[in-house]
Amino acid sequence: MGNVRETFECGPSLRIEAQERVMALQFKQINIQLGKIELMMERLERRLWLAVYGVVGVVLANAVQSIAVLMP
Repeated sequence: MGNVRETFECGPSLRIEAQERVMALQFKQINIQLGKIELMMERLERRLWLAVYGVVGVVLANAVQSIAVLMP
């Protein structure tokens, strides 16, 4: 038993380390989910702009058609 030193790990420090590992995994998962949400938002934004351009195109086409009908 003389000079042999063993590392002593107590319960609370092990519990804190386990909680830190769990939190790190949770943050990693949250970052992954946020990345997916950002991609979905970008796709939605593209679709919205396409819809806006479509509506503007229809309005302009109707205006041009109305002017064309009025001109002899």
